[in-house]
Amino acid sequence: MWKKLKQLHSYNGWIILFLFITGIAIYLPALRGTLADYRVSIINIHIVAGFLSILVFIGYFPYLKKHWKIIGNSLGKQVNLVITLSILTLWSISGLLLVFEKSIPAVMSKLALSLHDYVTWLSVPFILYHIITRLKLILSRRKKDNSSFTGKKLNRREFVKYSISLAAVVVIGPAIYQWLKRTLFNGGMAYNEILEKPLENDLRPFPIPAKESRPPIGGGMKGEFRAYTVTKIPHFTDQNWYFQIDGLVDHPQLFTWQSFLKIKREVQVSDFHCVTGWSVHQVTYEGIPLRKLLELAGVQQNGKYIKFYSGDGVYTDALALKQAEMDDVMVAVLMDGQVIPSEFGGPVRLIVPKMYAYKSVKWLVRMEITDQPHLGYWQVRGYDTDAWVRK
Repeated sequence: MWKKLKQLHSYNGWIILFLFITGIAIYLPALRGTLADYRVSIINIHIVAGFLSILVFIGYFPYLKKHWKIIGNSLGKQVNLVITLSILTLWSISGLLLVFEKSIPAVMSKLALSLHDYVTWLSVPFILYHIITRLKLILSRRKKDNSSFTGKKLNRREFVKYSISLAAVVVIGPAIYQWLKRTLFNGGMAYNEILEKPLENDLRPFPIPAKESRPPIGGGMKGEFRAYTVTKIPHFTDQNWYFQIDGLVDHPQLFTWQSFLKIKREVQVSDFHCVTGWSVHQVTYEGIPLRKLLELAGVQQNGKYIKFYSGDGVYTDALALKQAEMDDVMVAVLMDGQVIPSEFGGPVRLIVPKMYAYKSVKWLVRMEITDQPHLGYWQVRGYDTDAWVRK
């Protein structure tokens, strides 16, 4: 049995290392552009490795009772085993929910993503501690010529050491997670935290919010945004910003910032869903319904699609004309009565609430009406063209 346990432990260790590497490649916003061409493949490989880890985990359960008996007189090893099994269980459950996130409620998907991230970063100090202690144990066993696995009971000094180590994992782990998330990964930032930062864009005058925007009729957004980008965030001023509507239209439009703000805006409350599983609810947007801009330009009879261009010069996406005419598709200027920060796609971004957020193009500067479909930045890299959010 002991030989089989060692073998399962070795398999699981290598799989978890691989999951860490691929998981970081998926998670880090800084790598989204660099690894964009391989992102879908990395996600699929990560999922396969996750299933393999679950199979190894299941294969261990027939030995759990005997394993527990062997280590029964060692408190440190009992704690180690309980924490290890808890981490693997939470990883497995949250990972499975994320794989099938389109079939589960949005709130459950969001909780699964938060749990998956939290457990991952919480496990880092524990795994490092586990590796160090295992190495010490292996070295000591080599000196004792393969002594048995049964350990002696902990003395007071060892008990204190293990207790402090466990406390460090539980208390310091979440702090490490939050620090990594906020400083290295630019993720999980509340909207008011972004607003406290100096505005990257410098456009004057500021749009005057409608009375429905401040205070926001949605009651204020619920949740945290994760600021993703595949390029460097562009910087705009009222001198270099423009908004253009061209292609198959009767009246091509070219707006400056000042003339764009003169277009009548409307207010709506919408949810914002990312394909990775997180959502922000009850966002109060103020902007111009896309159908109104299309009416202003006059779409020609052979116009069937709209190609959207980001001001970063790289990102594009598209909607069929019928999709673009949905009542809640908007070219947004304000969020909850505030100027949209550059991290979230300001000064102007597209909002398509019924589709995942990669369709809601950031830093929107141009709309081209065409008679041919267009595959956007993420579609050519494997994402769905019709990115409908779960029902």
